[in-house]
Amino acid sequence: MTGVNEIRAKFLEFFERNGHTIVPSSPLVPRNDPTLMFANSGMVQFKNVFVGAETRDYVRATTAQKCVRAGGKHNDLDNVGYTARHHTFFEMLGNFSFGDYFKERAIELAWTLITKDYGLDAKRLLVTVYSEDDQAHALWKKIAGLPDSRIIRIPTSDNFWRMGDTGPCGPCSEIFFDHGDKIAGGPPGSTDQDGDRFIEIWNLVFMQYEERGPKSDGTTDRVDLPKPSIDTGMGLERVAAVLQGEHDNYEIDLFKALIAASVDLLGVPAEGSARASHRVIADHLRASSFLIADGVLPSNEGRGYVVRRIMRRAMRHLQLLGAKEPSMYRLVPVLTREMGQAYPELIRAQSMITETLQLEETRFRKTLERGLGLLDEASGKLTKGATLAGDVAFKLYDTYGFPLDLTQDALRAREISVDTDGFATAMAAQKAEARKAWKGTGEAATEAVWFDLKDKHGATEFLGYDTEIAEGEVRALVKDGKPVTSLQSGDEAALVLNQTPFYAESGGQVGDQGMIRTVGGRFAVSDTVKRLGDLWVHLGTVTSGTIKAGEAAELTVDHSRRTATRANHSATHLLHEALRQVLGEHVAQKGSLVDPARLRFDFSHTKPVSPAELAAVETMANALVLQNDEVTTRLMDLDAARATGAMALFGEKYGDEVRVVAMGQKVRSQIPSSSKGSDSSSAGPVRAWSVELCGGTHVRRTGDIGLVRVLSDSGVAAGVRRLEALTGEGARRHLAEQDERVRAVAAALKVAPAEIVPRVEALMEELKRLERELSDARKQLALGGGVAPGSGEAAASGMAEINGIRFLGRIVKGVEAKDLKSLADQAKTQLGSGVAVFIAVSDDGKGAIVAGVTDDLAKRISAVDLVKAGAAAMGGKGGGGRADMAQAGGPDGANAEVALAAARALLG
Repeated sequence: MTGVNEIRAKFLEFFERNGHTIVPSSPLVPRNDPTLMFANSGMVQFKNVFVGAETRDYVRATTAQKCVRAGGKHNDLDNVGYTARHHTFFEMLGNFSFGDYFKERAIELAWTLITKDYGLDAKRLLVTVYSEDDQAHALWKKIAGLPDSRIIRIPTSDNFWRMGDTGPCGPCSEIFFDHGDKIAGGPPGSTDQDGDRFIEIWNLVFMQYEERGPKSDGTTDRVDLPKPSIDTGMGLERVAAVLQGEHDNYEIDLFKALIAASVDLLGVPAEGSARASHRVIADHLRASSFLIADGVLPSNEGRGYVVRRIMRRAMRHLQLLGAKEPSMYRLVPVLTREMGQAYPELIRAQSMITETLQLEETRFRKTLERGLGLLDEASGKLTKGATLAGDVAFKLYDTYGFPLDLTQDALRAREISVDTDGFATAMAAQKAEARKAWKGTGEAATEAVWFDLKDKHGATEFLGYDTEIAEGEVRALVKDGKPVTSLQSGDEAALVLNQTPFYAESGGQVGDQGMIRTVGGRFAVSDTVKRLGDLWVHLGTVTSGTIKAGEAAELTVDHSRRTATRANHSATHLLHEALRQVLGEHVAQKGSLVDPARLRFDFSHTKPVSPAELAAVETMANALVLQNDEVTTRLMDLDAARATGAMALFGEKYGDEVRVVAMGQKVRSQIPSSSKGSDSSSAGPVRAWSVELCGGTHVRRTGDIGLVRVLSDSGVAAGVRRLEALTGEGARRHLAEQDERVRAVAAALKVAPAEIVPRVEALMEELKRLERELSDARKQLALGGGVAPGSGEAAASGMAEINGIRFLGRIVKGVEAKDLKSLADQAKTQLGSGVAVFIAVSDDGKGAIVAGVTDDLAKRISAVDLVKAGAAAMGGKGGGGRADMAQAGGPDGANAEVALAAARALLG
């Protein structure tokens, strides 16, 4: 027997020997086709190569492509488990030629691989060709030696492939395997072709035309492609069944291993009614695990809703088989063992897959228990063939969280259907009421356009955790607050798409910028914001051409800006924990701003952070950067996340499920696990350096931050401090600038950089000495030095005798306001008995006045009255001090002479 892994490897090796480049599978979420929910064929990742929008460094490729068909037009979900060949997840083996070889070589390679390398009996093979493709018919006869009876011409679109209404297209040729007359069914093209005897295993698409148009009359033209190409697809599960002598895909070695694991886990043989349940579990385990590994996490919208449906359908069958506790996650190690070598992303994401499945099943079992009880009550009187009312099914969904598909699945065994039209009517009525209430009055009414758009198009799916480049479909254009169908160059507007890699501003992280390109125009995104919680709005300007609603668009995030922002965001997490370590556990985030240039982090603390403490925080954060530890993200239940010590961000609102971002050297927690078994998830949660609830984008490893440089600490409110810092290139430039300043200072001081500090300290001491000497000299000059009152010199120097009182009044220059009191004290000593008034005018034109009165006169004359009079003349109010010494000031120092005269007047 040839196992699935050997079949896959042999396929890739065969085409590699024949000049093909082995290209890894693309993610399940298409980055280059916004019309697809999931990759559903091998050619999806090569779409732009086929249409000429992209070139690669190879012209031949081969892949084993992960595919999912469980949403949109390709939805096999309800059939999975009950048929032999329906799957939600499957692998498509393919070989591709981009303008290199064509039909003859493609047919030759296919026939050689199947009949020689795989060793299938040529007598049990037949092929189909498009009825008008005489060339393919002749080549099959020439290369394979097949008779006309086993080369069947098909006149329908089944054998003519199209990428769309226009674009590349061409005939195709399918290879079928005959399972023998013991199984009912006829060959393709016959009246009983829907039987299971003849099974298609490989489709060869000959991409040789381009459909152009449509023209004014609605028709199109078909022209030859200058470089015809090849696109093939072989279902791995189907060919494995053929090579292993099975008719049923679920009997191949891969599914036998997965089903055996669920049988062993549950103790229920895969027989009778349990057979389908085990198959559902095995298939859905694959789909769920691969989707989670590719970043699709369960939610209530878009792809997240599809993966939730897949997971919960399997979990419902686990419950039907008697599982009393969450069990699906226990099967992940078996899947990883079977497929991890071919798809290492399963191994990398195993803990994430395990935790997500365990969380989802824990929550689902609560919903299921409650919902089934309510459903039994609502449907108890219904008999076989009856229909459950749509409004009842909607109440189960809306009030109790019991999804429609689960209601249908639960009633299926009793052959009771659900009025889905009635369900849709009830859903529409609820939306109409919510919309009516929301529009109401006030500022919210001005945002009605976003409510209308969300109601029409649904939420935006964010792809930006895993990519910065993707394709989307332009769902709506908004200009001047109103929806429009097109935009012209120069228009400032907002774009809404079905999916986007652009991060919308939230949690302190700024929105992304970048470029949106359509076939007709370019739109420069200046900011990305959220409306109504999950509607991404791209703000910007049409820089060229025309943008139209409904067009496909290539979305490119500004990589350097996103990279810098990610580094700053991750650094805030490291700094948060470092502050807690240095200052104490009372530290909690009170807000943040993360942009490409720097980060700002507000936190609770009652006093300034000392330079030594800031240095310790910076050193600690950089030690974590140097660890270069992986930054991990997990989806967790909010309560479970908090139980592990994950910190929430200030002001953020969280749903039942949260993203938990962990980084830094891990230390195994001592929290015991209540889970049974020996798989990795039962060893207890892992405690990292920093564990926070966060929906932002982060670096892959802490080393990607590069460097953390703390700039400052300042107070922003009572008990709240603000730390500002730089990372990466910004931090490097800052340090380089600082270094340059140090070198410039050293050159000016004519010392080595290491000698700057002692040299500056010496200069500062010298400066202080000189300033003291200068101050003393100015004071002596201000005092005038012992001039007798009444003399000519005294009058010139401000000395006078008024009503028998000696008065010294001067406007002084070069004396600081703070030195006026000591000057007045010295003047009082010099006078012996008298009054001294000094006014100093600062560089900015303000005046300061000080009055000193000797003790023998203080009861007759108040220094406070003197300065008040002087201050009033300079535009000031009041004055303070004692009767023997007082001071005041005013904004208008130009009136210093008037102020001095006003003080003198009080003595006369």
